[in-house]
Amino acid sequence: MNSVVRALDAWLAADDPDPWVVETSGSTGAPKRVLLPRAAVLASVEASARRLGASGRWLLALPPSYVAGLQVVCRSLVAGEEPVLLDDHDGLAAAATAMGDVDRFVSLVPTQLHRLLDTDADALRTFHTVLLGGGPIDARLRGRAEAEGVQVVATYGSAETAGGCVYDGLPLDGVGVAIGEDGRIRLGGPVLFAGYDGDPERTAEVLVDGWFLTSDAGRLDEDGRLQVLGRLDDMVVSGGVNVPAAAVAARLREHPSVRAAEVLGVPDPEWGNRVVAFVVGGIDIDQARDWVGERHPRSWAPRQLVRLETIPMLDNGKADRLRLRDLAREGS
Repeated sequence: MNSVVRALDAWLAADDPDPWVVETSGSTGAPKRVLLPRAAVLASVEASARRLGASGRWLLALPPSYVAGLQVVCRSLVAGEEPVLLDDHDGLAAAATAMGDVDRFVSLVPTQLHRLLDTDADALRTFHTVLLGGGPIDARLRGRAEAEGVQVVATYGSAETAGGCVYDGLPLDGVGVAIGEDGRIRLGGPVLFAGYDGDPERTAEVLVDGWFLTSDAGRLDEDGRLQVLGRLDDMVVSGGVNVPAAAVAARLREHPSVRAAEVLGVPDPEWGNRVVAFVVGGIDIDQARDWVGERHPRSWAPRQLVRLETIPMLDNGKADRLRLRDLAREGS
């Protein structure tokens, strides 16, 4: 991993470097190779520091092969600080001590934050900011962090936007946010990628008139804050009803017996697609359906429940949707 830090340091200092190549997670299919110009990465680094009101040393707790880890390294190097690698230390407390007497920052995914609040809340409190991204953020988790005195900022973005470009619902300076007629979130500004390596057709599909057309649905609330409703392809058409899987998953995570939950649509001969809930916790299908139906239309309630010990995850902290679909088919 230190070799990646050295390579990024050289890339940042080079006269006219080629774009850095970052692979997407591949959570819904084949990964894409995203070309990130140095100017886009630096625009993101600078806008992030302005929004946070400080810069300093970053702790690398995510794989640097993904954009969130890449940005951790770059933010630290641009601030003149060598990033500290969590894997080089015996836990968060030791890593935090090694960071020295500077403003400390870290990027985490929700699963990491949940675990660290159990084991290292004291160390987390020493960080100026914890950036939290990579998936839906449960309100209970954020509330718990705030109760522990941990400063959390929720981020939204992707490899195509050089990482998180919307903080707590508000775009970073220079970043544009718009909602298309189909509800699709569009992002613009100097943080955009240059295209997909070797795939001009796919590039042309998502880079349109200076906007990156994301795969997510969203809305702007009355304060102009972006609310991400979930992936467009998470809209499960089941029995002729459009079911937003992300909203169903969020409701299940609110159940006192559920520690984690994901929801997907799986092809079904009767319903077209059936809504499948994957839960870590002690509820059954009837309880899940009743719980969802108390808040949302009954037609949104899951028709299958797969109980798991843990949600299968990719290296970047996102749910492994392909594996979940396999589990649903095995359990049907």
